[in-house]
Amino acid sequence: MNKDRLMQIIVSPIISEKSTLAADNNKQFVFRVLKSASKPEITHAVELMFEVEVDQVRVLNCKGKTKRFGSKMGSRSDWKKAYIKLKPGHDIDFGAGA
Repeated sequence: MNKDRLMQIIVSPIISEKSTLAADNNKQFVFRVLKSASKPEITHAVELMFEVEVDQVRVLNCKGKTKRFGSKMGSRSDWKKAYIKLKPGHDIDFGAGA
């Protein structure tokens, strides 16, 4: 796979109460990824960027909300998120650079 493509797959981590509980209990981390990303691409991207071994990837397509702007209706764009489960002995620390 192209290394440039893999570096663009992960858009951002999702830090919320639900994702923090998943990380603490199950070693699962949640990322916002490109809509066109596949599970093997997501696996390779996480392993390349964080130097960990991925056990399982689950993908969820999120539909954008319909919103009203004055008298006009609009909608936010659709997006995709990935739940990454790591193999035992591996961990991702987002607070290491602070």
